[in-house]
Amino acid sequence: MIVVEPIAYVRSTRTAPIDDQWGAVRAEIALADAYDAAALDGIEEFSHVEVLFHFHAVAETDVERGARHPRGNRAWPRVGIFAQRGKDRPNRLGSTIVRVVAREGRVLTVVGLDAIDGTPVLDVKPVMAEFLPREPVRQPAWAHELMREYW
Repeated sequence: MIVVEPIAYVRSTRTAPIDDQWGAVRAEIALADAYDAAALDGIEEFSHVEVLFHFHAVAETDVERGARHPRGNRAWPRVGIFAQRGKDRPNRLGSTIVRVVAREGRVLTVVGLDAIDGTPVLDVKPVMAEFLPREPVRQPAWAHELMREYW
């Protein structure tokens, strides 16, 4: 068993996990009381951060442990849950790279976070170019189609 405690919580106008139009969403990541503002010192020097969060609104009974059609769309192939980024996944973990807009005390303001209001944040990491893929990214055509309206 692994025990993880949130380091922060999302504050956002998005309260429902709608699949698309996340690109312009402005959100705040507010540190939990256990963390001092100093934990964010220097973060504003980075253009982007990676946010790891918990899909807390997904019921355990909705978690997929095998394969399915992404978003239930039968026009797309049935693929394993680990070959897609849906929220109904084991451990209900999300990961998104977002643009840093501002930092004020214990609050980091970002754009493009696809997490709803109240979402527990498990970690925030600065994006460093050296950690991004060093070669072209390859993905199937259905993934491009799925992501067309996401951002």
